[in-house]
Parts: sequence; C-alpha cells; structure tokens
Amino acid sequence: MLCGVLAVALLAAGCQNRQREATEAAISAAETALATVQTEAEKYVPDQLKAAQAALQSGKDALARDDYSKALAGAHDAANRAKELVVAAATKKEEWTKAWASMNESIPKRLNEAKRRLDAYSHGARLPSGMDQEVLEGAKRQYEQLKQTWEDASSSATQGRLGEAMKKAAGMEEALEQLMETLGMKPKKVGQ
Repeated sequence: MLCGVLAVALLAAGCQNRQREATEAAISAAETALATVQTEAEKYVPDQLKAAQAALQSGKDALARDDYSKALAGAHDAANRAKELVVAAATKKEEWTKAWASMNESIPKRLNEAKRRLDAYSHGARLPSGMDQEVLEGAKRQYEQLKQTWEDASSSATQGRLGEAMKKAAGMEEALEQLMETLGMKPKKVGQ
C-alpha cells in the first residue's frame, strides 16, 4: 500500500512539473511576442501595449501562486494582444505617416506665405485695415512661435517620433489661420 501511495504522489508531482513547464513555456512565448512588437507599439499604441503587459504580468503572478489555469489564461491573453499590437501599430503608423506628409507639404508653404507678407509690411507695404504697428509686431512674434513649433515637430518626425511630431504640430492649423487673418490674407485650411 505504501508503494501505491508513493506511486500516486510521484505521478502527481510529475504531472504538476509538466504543467508548470508548459505554463512557463507559454509565458515565455508571450514575453517574446511582446518584446518583438514593443518598440513599434510604444511609439504608436502605448496604451494597448500596457494592457498586454498587464495581461502578461497577471499570468506571471498566477504562476507564482501555482495557479496554472490563470497563468495560462494570462499568457494566452498577452500573446493574443501582441498579435493585435502588430496590426494596431502598423495602422496607426500609416495614419500618422499620411497625416504628417500632408502637414509637411502644406504648413511650410503657409509659413512662407506669412513670412513674405510680414516682410512686405516691414518694408513699407500698406498695412491692411485694422492693423497697426503693434498688431504687426504681435503677428511677427506669433509667426516666430509657429516657425519654432514647426521646427521642433519636424525634428521629432525626422527622428522617427511621429506621435510626438503630431502632438507638437497639433494646433498649427488653427494658429496659421488666425495669423493669415491678422495679416489680411484669406485663411485656408492646412492641406489645401
């Protein structure tokens, strides 16, 4: 009888070891999947990456408690989220790339138009109705701020940080419209 109890105990221990090894392998695979997409996901879909990392951590925590079913569930959830991250990051990257290309084509043109108008007014061209020297100086300051914002955004984009570039350039369309109106120019939307 003692041999029978010992055999059952050894069998149970063997099953538990195999279950633990399988669970550890699933968690390791999920970690690898997340590591593969982490760089792009951090740039384009950081919130989704955090959710995937939380699912993985949940699996690890369950494994530490020897709760193999919850650990496997966390590992599978993290692996599935890693697959979704690939698609989500690629989609967001494409969206931002197109938006940036449009901005990169139109904003510098509008800034150049504003600069030409400011230069003309500074060299004696007749000021539009409602504009005096004080308003002109304010428009010059606004132009310099917009120019610096655009340079900062462009620098971020050049370094591959499109999300940061888009945030920096976010209010430029409206600000450019206001500047154009102040300068007596017909405002038009960026991208036109």
